[in-house]
Amino acid sequence: MAISAALVKELRERTGAGMMECKKALVDSNGDIEAAIEAMRKSGQAQAAKKAGRIAADGVVVIAIGAQGGVIVEVNCETDFVAKDAGFAGFAEQVAARALALGAADVEVLSAAPIEAGGATSVEQARQALIAKIGENIQVRRLVRFDDVHGQLHSYRHGVRIGVVVEMQGGDASLGKDIAMHIAASKPMCVSADDVPADALAKEREIFRAQALASGKPEAIIDKITEGRVRKYLEEVTLLGQAFVKDPDTTVEKLLKQAGARVIRFARVEVGEGVEKRAENFAEEVMAQVRGSDD
Repeated sequence: MAISAALVKELRERTGAGMMECKKALVDSNGDIEAAIEAMRKSGQAQAAKKAGRIAADGVVVIAIGAQGGVIVEVNCETDFVAKDAGFAGFAEQVAARALALGAADVEVLSAAPIEAGGATSVEQARQALIAKIGENIQVRRLVRFDDVHGQLHSYRHGVRIGVVVEMQGGDASLGKDIAMHIAASKPMCVSADDVPADALAKEREIFRAQALASGKPEAIIDKITEGRVRKYLEEVTLLGQAFVKDPDTTVEKLLKQAGARVIRFARVEVGEGVEKRAENFAEEVMAQVRGSDD
């Protein structure tokens, strides 16, 4: 029978399992969602589904670069203890390698792909098996691709939590690494002022103008004050406008010009960005684990 996308979505939300696993379970149960959940629990996916609601804000960022391009992959877990586990780290490295080799467009496509060349086990199935072994929620959260590369890719990983890839024309490997390190430390929004989203710039300009008006300055110089603050904002959020971390007396733009180099694009991924962490005290955490062990 035909399985609707809405039904697959509902099963994913209720179990935390992958799209392909949900669709298969629904086909096998003739669209009966309760029967599908029961079958998934019996097949061993229950353990992964039970942990899917737990917040995974720790983990690692892995970078893989090849002849044709590169990827940054974020794989999350719940604690830094598991983030240091060899099995978890190995899974993350394997996922990044497969993402690069397969040219997977996004996490959903990657999750359905085999985790080993020619193998029968998918990335999603390997993820669920690791959850059962380790006992924490594990998620392949983000995949950033660098395809159609027209320069050289340079990378930097700060520990295991921050990863940067830069596509640059000209310069050398040393400069490329320095620029990647700068991005890791300074978190620019984009390469140049031309790349700043128009809505973000308009919002900042509105705020700066309101601040200038509130200061009681003469109306005649309000626009001048506003535009001065906009220029300062653009210096702070763009790679080219920022002061270089290794030499604050020069900007990244000047550094690149001196080397005859140009940054085409970059990506910076930090573990747990945007994940809302839940605060729990120790006693509540222990009780939650005790209750969970009874299931």
